[in-house]
Amino acid sequence: MYSIMREIYFIFLLKGFTVFAQVGGESVFNFLNVPTSAHQTALGGKTLTLMGDISQPIWNPAVINEEMKGQINLNYLNFIGDINYYSTSYAHYVDRRIGTFHSNLTYVDYGKFIEADEEGVETGTFKAYDMSLSVGYAYNFPKTNIYVGSNIKIIQSKIEKYSSLAAAVDIGLIYYKDDNPLSLALSVRNIGHQFIAFDEKIEKLPFEILMGASYKLENVPLKWHITIDNLQQWQIANSNPSNTITNINGKETLEKISFIDNAFRHFILGVELFPDKNFNLRMGYNFKKSKEFSLLNTRSFAGLTAGFGLKMNKIKLNYAFSKYHPVSNTHTFSLNLYLNNN
Repeated sequence: MYSIMREIYFIFLLKGFTVFAQVGGESVFNFLNVPTSAHQTALGGKTLTLMGDISQPIWNPAVINEEMKGQINLNYLNFIGDINYYSTSYAHYVDRRIGTFHSNLTYVDYGKFIEADEEGVETGTFKAYDMSLSVGYAYNFPKTNIYVGSNIKIIQSKIEKYSSLAAAVDIGLIYYKDDNPLSLALSVRNIGHQFIAFDEKIEKLPFEILMGASYKLENVPLKWHITIDNLQQWQIANSNPSNTITNINGKETLEKISFIDNAFRHFILGVELFPDKNFNLRMGYNFKKSKEFSLLNTRSFAGLTAGFGLKMNKIKLNYAFSKYHPVSNTHTFSLNLYLNNN
């Protein structure tokens, strides 16, 4: 079963799509929009206002700050079909004048595939992978609580002997103050160009614009997060084939998408219990994933995520559970190492 699921996912990869039904048509390097951090995943994905977490600047580089210095982050995502995501981040603090630089490496291993000729005769095996390397920096405007940041990244994809290469930039903005319960953020991701294509046809990168906010309650240990994604395109809803209705005459009627339904698919909600403690719980809900991965008359829990964080001295373990397929659960594990006394 897992092998078949991986083959199906790989076919989507070749066509420039992912199981997320990429908005805006064909594009490449869609793995850039898959969260690999357990903290991020547990909150529904694409959260933009997480300060102090070294795994978050790949979503909003404006959050890079001195608090991240000396941190190392390791992530592992066991995706559907035995596809494995690996990522690591590191923050280096130079000095008070220059500030902190952030780096991230993400690698996606699609495993081995059977190679065959035109007649269907097996000739061996081949591998496929995606990889991204980024460097980021943020700047705090003097005498303000506004930060701006940017990532520069090199992206590569390889399928057998064929490869593709691109470069992209992320730009982020955040309003954040320690004693203010409200944080606001804006992120523009994957602004770039594919320099080397698989089949000589240059394709678009998965460009997206997002807005986010978080609010920490005063007397309750809860912190709410909200993200509005894909602001570059209003119509993002697609009919789910699983919800197609067939009448007695065999005529099929596709699922109808209402204005409200499409609007809600732009929203991602997350909540953290005990956000500032050594142990915290997290939940998230992605409306778009819920609709696109749901099955008719079946409770699939698609779009719902959950997880926890546990810090012990200079080590913090994060875990997230998510569901992308009715017969497969997805687990994300993250390990944060604090090399300095934070």
